[in-house]
Amino acid sequence: MSTKKRSLLPLAEARLPLYAGIDLGGTNIKAALVDDDGRMLAFHTEPTHAERGPEDTAARMGRMVHTLAGMVGIATSDIARVGLGTPGPQDLATGVILRAGNLPGWDKFPVRDRVAVHCGHDVTYANDATAAAYGEFWVGSGRDYDSLILLTLGTGVGGGIIIDNASIDGAHSHASEFGHIIVDTAATARICPFGHSGDLEAYCSATALKARARDAIPQNAESSLAKAVAAGEELTPILISREAAAGDPLATDLILETARWLGIGIVTLMHTLDPEAVLIGGAMTFGGEAAPVGKAFIERVRAEVRSRAFPLLAEKTIIRYASLGGDAGSIGTAGLARRNVAH
Repeated sequence: MSTKKRSLLPLAEARLPLYAGIDLGGTNIKAALVDDDGRMLAFHTEPTHAERGPEDTAARMGRMVHTLAGMVGIATSDIARVGLGTPGPQDLATGVILRAGNLPGWDKFPVRDRVAVHCGHDVTYANDATAAAYGEFWVGSGRDYDSLILLTLGTGVGGGIIIDNASIDGAHSHASEFGHIIVDTAATARICPFGHSGDLEAYCSATALKARARDAIPQNAESSLAKAVAAGEELTPILISREAAAGDPLATDLILETARWLGIGIVTLMHTLDPEAVLIGGAMTFGGEAAPVGKAFIERVRAEVRSRAFPLLAEKTIIRYASLGGDAGSIGTAGLARRNVAH
């Protein structure tokens, strides 16, 4: 949804009550107003400006709720509840960001309560990837399943767990930190930005893909990817995907190797949680199933799962791309807020 024009529902067609969802990222904040069926009535985004400090951003997130109300001509009090998703790790019970690696200066900030003050509503607080999983479960690719896991591939690797229609947060608010399950115990294992050795984030994030490409380019100077970088193009997953689509062997190998590591991690999660479906989302999906590179990527993931999982799980577990794109988090936080309102 984030790559195409959003279809917004007219207020007259909405099923009440209405909910607002806010998705805080390191670069942008996204906010959506949705109805009781998860259909979007309004959307607003603005830069995070994390360098201005957490209180400034919390105030702007609160004002975004008022902005959403104004966009459809309702009072803020007509919104039943507000949901908020932020990067982890967090203490969800107290509403505090414990460590926000991409939001310097935000550690131990009581973000839930500060946003509540500024928007004038009680706020349901969630991990951003958990919220995205709930959005997919509610109205996205997971709407036909009672249990699923979502892995989000972006700057890092996040995730969410839905079991028996419930979002799982864990005893210490650290459930679904999929990026930090161990996939490589070798002494030479790669290190993730948190300093963990051999975890999924060290191999399957956009950060990791770029790092592996930088390591490989000197030995593959004749590849089109290496030549593009030498010509001054920025090394990004988009560039790697573009060169893979053009047939560059190095770019293709880098993407398929990412898929192999992701498949290894997914098998561990399948054997632990036994979900009906595994969804893959986030910014780094290489165009999805409709693009040749995206199709090759997910087919390589599925092949790795088939080679490692118990046969029944390999046969029965659905592995597919998520469908809500960058809107999953804001829709999902609104959906989680909805669960806190009596129906």
